[in-house]
Amino acid sequence: MNAASFIYGFLSALVLICLGLAAIYATLRKNRQRQANIKGYLDLIPDLTDTQRARLQEIRRVFFPKVEGIRQNMRLKRAELAELLFAEPSDRTRIYEVAGAVIERQSELEHDVIEHILEEKELLTPSQKQKFYEIIVEQFSWGGLGVHDVR
Repeated sequence: MNAASFIYGFLSALVLICLGLAAIYATLRKNRQRQANIKGYLDLIPDLTDTQRARLQEIRRVFFPKVEGIRQNMRLKRAELAELLFAEPSDRTRIYEVAGAVIERQSELEHDVIEHILEEKELLTPSQKQKFYEIIVEQFSWGGLGVHDVR
């Protein structure tokens, strides 16, 4: 085997590897972008009409800021709870008071997500409702509220 054949073969293999890696990268990037665009359960239903999507945006314009406020409050309360747990001396009364506030926020979040799901469900056709049901069952089976859980 001469040097020219070796170099040609090596470069051909290198080009093929680069093309393969580029294809894998493009696929992974597309999947990552698709996942980043998921803001709620109905984003997982591909056959929503333009009217349904417009109504969904109206619902989300109210819902997302509301639950973000709850999440922010919960994060602050959890940070306060962590500080209280390791403060000396321990103030058990205050610890349980703050823990109760965290539980109240969690309950409030659960309630708001349930109301949101019921509101979204009203937008759907029977076949879309079936898909929505399957999505909810899958998301809830992991524990918590799926895409709407505390991040």
